[in-house]
Amino acid sequence: MYDIGHRIRQLRIQNGLTLEELASRTELTKGFLSQLERNLTSPSIQTLEDITEALGTTMSRFFSDEKDERVVFTSEDAFVDEQDGKTIYWIVPNAQKNRMEPVILELEPGAESKMIEPHEGEEFGYVLSGRIVLHREGEQQDAIVRKGETFYIRGNTGHCLINKGRTPAKVLWISTPPVF
Repeated sequence: MYDIGHRIRQLRIQNGLTLEELASRTELTKGFLSQLERNLTSPSIQTLEDITEALGTTMSRFFSDEKDERVVFTSEDAFVDEQDGKTIYWIVPNAQKNRMEPVILELEPGAESKMIEPHEGEEFGYVLSGRIVLHREGEQQDAIVRKGETFYIRGNTGHCLINKGRTPAKVLWISTPPVF
């Protein structure tokens, strides 16, 4: 038998909600939700739908038998996209469904990433090898970022990475929300 109460409590805690906050979102009483979590009562289907919606999930995901979400990925999980002078490694499968998307970008000398259009969100980069130029539209001067250095920018202006060096450059680039 499926432990509905335990699953509600688990999702409530994952979402950082108190019983009182969940009660407010669902227009149910704190006492009723407490009884649900302790399996002292059972919800109607409509009530359970309201609760799952307030917890940011669906009924099908709520009852899914999927194991815990995968958190470790290997190089075999990466999707590799080789383009003219650059290679993009999507190192977390299906990351576009997440809030952030990490990639590893390799740029040959003279190559550049695609221009990232302005977006809501932020980006972080860590240069693993070589050096890159961070070009942002409207800026007077480009930023040079060397091996071991990082950049952190808002996505509110168009930008790209350029390898103006003589050796390949490799960058761990993380965007929120996903833009690659």
